[in-house]
Amino acid sequence: MRQNAAVGRIATVFAALRAEGRAALIPFVEAFDPDRATSLALLTGMAAKGGDIIEIGVPFTDPMADGPTIQAAGRRALDGGASLAGVLGIVREFRLGNAATPLVLMGYLNPILSYGVARFCADAADSGVDGLIVVDLPTEEADLLLPEARAQGLDVIRLIAPTTSDARLPLVLEGSSGFVYYVSITGITGTRTASEDDLARDIPRIRRVTDLPIAVGFGVRTPAQAAMVARHADGAIVASALIERLVASDVASVLADVVALADGVRSARRG
Repeated sequence: MRQNAAVGRIATVFAALRAEGRAALIPFVEAFDPDRATSLALLTGMAAKGGDIIEIGVPFTDPMADGPTIQAAGRRALDGGASLAGVLGIVREFRLGNAATPLVLMGYLNPILSYGVARFCADAADSGVDGLIVVDLPTEEADLLLPEARAQGLDVIRLIAPTTSDARLPLVLEGSSGFVYYVSITGITGTRTASEDDLARDIPRIRRVTDLPIAVGFGVRTPAQAAMVARHADGAIVASALIERLVASDVASVLADVVALADGVRSARRG
């Protein structure tokens, strides 16, 4: 399952999309919400219905960056027996039928420390994980994870916020790979959406200090919003809206939303 970092899945997908002149759709699945079978079905379906890269939430008891929707999903998942090893098991099963779609784990540092950093990075790479977003990993303590992740060919994707200063941007992005996750609002996930003026101002500021693709998350909910993001950035990340659809309906409805979101991103092709 392991990928060579120089030709990893994330870089391959963004290169292909750049050639097409479009951005990526990056839908989100909370692992084990509400159970293992459902999250695996969502992963498989999203990859088939237009998800270019898929972000997998790793349930945690204290998700400080997440809004009420993802917090509730994490609680359901933990009540259903979710664990970090269990999440890697889902990835491994997904890879039996899909060797191409990049998978990025998004979570918090404590479960990785409890698992053991070196062991986790080796097991994640072996299972077929491509990248890691560790929300609460301080820039000044990135060496807790970066050397082991690099050794296993895992991209470490850093978060940039509207409040990240120009002086701090290069420090935060040092050693990062895969793509940049731009947290487009101040606050928690799923609460509001950045404006087009915000993105027109902020995305060029980040591009001045990195050649990595930039994906926008926190507040992207509709096909129109995904298209707006795609006009400025390299990827649109959609999370809370898809979880809310799952709670209100079923897997098929979530996948129909993924199709609509993918159509929105594709409608914003750049020349």
